[in-house]
Amino acid sequence: MARWSSRARLPACRSDRHLAKGHDGQRKSADRGGASGQWFEKQVREYLDYLSVECGLADNTILAYRRDLRKLGQFLATNGVTDIEGLTARAVQRFVAALSGQSLGLSSISRCAAAVRMFLRYLYMVGQMTEDRTNLLDSPKASHRLPRVLAYEHVEALIMAPDPHSQLYLRDKAILELLYACGLRVSELCTLNVKDVNMRIGFLRCLGKAKRERIIPIGQNAIQALEDYISQLRSQLIQQADQLEQQRLFVSRRGRNLDRANVWRLVKRYASSAGLTGKISPHTLRHCFASHLLQGGADLRMVQEMLGHVDVATTQIYTHVDQRRLKEIYHKYHPRP
Repeated sequence: MARWSSRARLPACRSDRHLAKGHDGQRKSADRGGASGQWFEKQVREYLDYLSVECGLADNTILAYRRDLRKLGQFLATNGVTDIEGLTARAVQRFVAALSGQSLGLSSISRCAAAVRMFLRYLYMVGQMTEDRTNLLDSPKASHRLPRVLAYEHVEALIMAPDPHSQLYLRDKAILELLYACGLRVSELCTLNVKDVNMRIGFLRCLGKAKRERIIPIGQNAIQALEDYISQLRSQLIQQADQLEQQRLFVSRRGRNLDRANVWRLVKRYASSAGLTGKISPHTLRHCFASHLLQGGADLRMVQEMLGHVDVATTQIYTHVDQRRLKEIYHKYHPRP
């Protein structure tokens, strides 16, 4: 598929070749009339179905695109855009400029602009637009902030924070251990099934973004925490759970599926109990997992595989975190240290 932007492209999907047919003038006709809201909502629904069914993007990604495109739809309605002809590059640039006045961060604005770019590219591919208007668009370039990484002793304090006398101690301890041991995204942790974990050989199977599968080793501490949780607590929690919920590795007090908000609150609570300040979330433990592996001398490509990054450039951000290791390498290998 041809490159259409230096910063945003449609995901590679099975039907791209089919969608791209018709550039010889035989593109299917488009219904460009009707009310702005009706046309826009219809196209957004079809686009999100395309991303879900054809591209296999994760539910959370689909929800993010829906939120961003809803903002665009509200902007178009407010500014009297009644058909597809009004969805011009200038209108989109005005929309991006309007986002800047809503106290949004630069990364949020860039993400929203990228979602709109991909939507316009989709409309061109399916014949709703006769020209690729994304070539005329530009979007703010988000700054690359270094992830926050906790010192190992702070991670240890966080993992030890659950109260042993708490009813959910074994579950919460296992969650914290597994987040740090495997670098899981919180959505990946919440959708883990019992059958995905093989504690005998020390590996788990994880479905990440776009349903890409990866196999991650589990450390001995995490294995012990999981065994304690499964053997002593989990059977009690799933007594009232339905068939699907009984397959989940981690469940709530009433046997229901854990969601991202549950785990986020859990980590925040234990971070506070451990005396840790600042913004700490489940993703912080993912950052710690990657950074601490690299500090210990792990191969960058291996860390990339365990994190599930498609591009090693995404993983390379962690090489900028540990300045101490850079100094060690410099003094060890430079001929005149």
